[in-house]
Amino acid sequence: MTAPALPTEIEGLLRDLAPRVLGSLVRRFGDFAAAEDAVQEALLAAALQWPKNGVPDNPRGWLIRVASRRGIDNLRREISRRRRETLAFLHVPENAEIVAPPDHEETVEREEDALVLLFLCCHDALSDASAIALTLRAVGGLTTAEIAGAFLVPEATMAQRISRAKQTIKASGVPFALPTEEEKDRRVRAVLHVLYLIFNEGYTTTAGTSLHRADLSGEAIRLSRLVHQLLPEDAEAAGLLALMLLTDARRPARAGPNGELIPLREQDRSRWDRRAIEEGVALISATLPRRAVGEYQLQAAIAALHDEAARAEDTDWPQILALYGLLKRMTDNPMVALNHAVAAAMVSGPAAGLALLDELAAGGRLAGHHRLDAVRAHLLEESGEAAGAVLHYRLAASRTTNLPERDYLLTRAARLAKETTGGDGPPPAKPGVDTARESGPLE
Repeated sequence: MTAPALPTEIEGLLRDLAPRVLGSLVRRFGDFAAAEDAVQEALLAAALQWPKNGVPDNPRGWLIRVASRRGIDNLRREISRRRRETLAFLHVPENAEIVAPPDHEETVEREEDALVLLFLCCHDALSDASAIALTLRAVGGLTTAEIAGAFLVPEATMAQRISRAKQTIKASGVPFALPTEEEKDRRVRAVLHVLYLIFNEGYTTTAGTSLHRADLSGEAIRLSRLVHQLLPEDAEAAGLLALMLLTDARRPARAGPNGELIPLREQDRSRWDRRAIEEGVALISATLPRRAVGEYQLQAAIAALHDEAARAEDTDWPQILALYGLLKRMTDNPMVALNHAVAAAMVSGPAAGLALLDELAAGGRLAGHHRLDAVRAHLLEESGEAAGAVLHYRLAASRTTNLPERDYLLTRAARLAKETTGGDGPPPAKPGVDTARESGPLE
């Protein structure tokens, strides 16, 4: 049975409560998959009853009570089938009544459970792809079909991926508890990395007909807000949220009326989300002076410099170049090196950028990546080397699986070829597949 269309306020409330209720159930029952099944049943019951009967005074307690009863019913059926003493292990008598926690207990448990659930979904034993899928399913509340659609895989494939991720966590034996102080920093970094990858996939999709998926980038922002609320002293959590806000603020101007890509320098900046920019700038301004600067904070500072420029020509490229220099020394991410080359070209001319691209290409880490060819094409165009620019625009187009990006690159190649030769030039390169997926939107 499917839930009817919900009023926006109820849908938002259920979405917000779902990971907190799931965290509570996992803590009680110790089984991720069984707890999620029970929570889904409780959410469906709420979706059916709340619009008619009204939202209860303690909605989280209501969901926990219903989910716990469903969980116990499921366990009893399992016990009957397998004749095991599961209930004795859980210390829950068969006739026990599960009641909602008192209101005064709700805040502390909610905060800890939500954070622990994020840690579980981003467990070290999981690949990035599995951690992303499980986070979107368990914490984000997206359906398996929605996640499969976002990553262009069959729903059955995504269901298997999520199921394997749950089994991996179960087999790891990791307790449902906050990590130790020694583990905490590493585990928080893993959570932030997964949210960063979700945002990047939403901001520029790996493949498909859409330039971006606002549902994924929006979900990454929502979850990053949650992490920032739970870890207010973590400077990198604040930096990541600021980076997402400052980058996503440009989304309304990134695509034309037919979904075509509009590069940063050509965007109508009056369409940028000023509230998101103000929030992001305030976050990074408050965070940078407090402690050692991390990667997300530096990227947010760069994004702020772009967003605060009234016109493209007002962008403070020397400062951006300096920040990318710091970031490049801090991380070996090749996308950072690629952006550093762009900034160098903006400050010192295209020849300086091309020299850095040659160094990057020699390392081989971006071999076959469409963005390396796209940047080279742009810098060659700026240098007046039209033939080389056309070649690399077409090569970049052949290596991207995002159709708006491909169309933009082919359009630039065709325009440049027509301007310089009066014709269409050589035929496009054969289509290829870009399997690289690194961090950081490049515009």
